[in-house]
Amino acid sequence: MAGMPQEGERFPELWFVTEEGERVSTGDLLGQTTVLYFYPKDQTPGCTKEACAFRDRMPDYERAGIKVYGVSLDPPESHRRFRERNGLNFPLLTDEDGQAAKSLGILSEKGYARRVTFLLDPEGTVVRVYPEVSPETHAGEVLAAASSAGPSAG
Repeated sequence: MAGMPQEGERFPELWFVTEEGERVSTGDLLGQTTVLYFYPKDQTPGCTKEACAFRDRMPDYERAGIKVYGVSLDPPESHRRFRERNGLNFPLLTDEDGQAAKSLGILSEKGYARRVTFLLDPEGTVVRVYPEVSPETHAGEVLAAASSAGPSAG
């Protein structure tokens, strides 16, 4: 199992499944500042708070030119229900079989992704890693860091 990528390192090439069932790689997601936030499970209290906090700040993220993706091991159908039920306005990706979480060193012993966020510059370099997050305040914390990093990233 690889270790968690650190600031200044290139984020590894990983594969995910979209809600439509298409496979995408981290390389497909780059080109602008990107937030990849991993969370344990759809429809759980902490994960719902975190997702709704990102939802509520999405206009600020869009103005700053920052893309946000939520990632868990839940299947695409679960993601669709989670998005619809909570009015989420950003994509959710499935980490099929937990391979991405495992390769990042964030797969828990219970078989779900730990709550960890990666802030990536447009070229895929890790700008910031958040290994400990508060679901209620995390979206604002990441936005502040991404906005300050954004202009220098291009």
